[in-house]
Amino acid sequence: MSDKSPDAYRTISEAGEEAGLPPHVLRFWESKFAQLKPVKRAGGRRMYRRQDVQLLKGLRRLLYDDGYTIKGAQKYLREHGVASVAALADASTPSPDPALDVKASPVAVQAAEPSHDAPVTPQTAEQQHISRLSGGQIDLARSALSRLEQARARLSEVLEKTA
Repeated sequence: MSDKSPDAYRTISEAGEEAGLPPHVLRFWESKFAQLKPVKRAGGRRMYRRQDVQLLKGLRRLLYDDGYTIKGAQKYLREHGVASVAALADASTPSPDPALDVKASPVAVQAAEPSHDAPVTPQTAEQQHISRLSGGQIDLARSALSRLEQARARLSEVLEKTA
């Protein structure tokens, strides 16, 4: 991190370094997130304010750590606001995503899909987190879990043959 004042403007390289992102990603995200608007100086040089860097860090967490898609992060940003996303940058650890955890059971992933004939019961925190996943994320998690189970079965076969 640079030795600049927290309120000083940052170049795209400095902002990217502070947010842990390469400059081309910052330029791309500008096209995808209207809320991300660095000041442009003469010649089109981008200068990022502290709140821009915080928003970048929050978006980075949503997209890289929490597994959101661009569309999902756009929706989250619309629904929760810039301040909420920027506040994610200060959170010390990413929230665990049980549906993407290799130890998650298929039953836990299926809990994200509501049954029309199932009685309405209070959801656990884990179920509420899973229900925020998109259908594509759930399918991706199921596919990954299936591949892991297949790999584990193959590994067991190989170990049995060598034993």
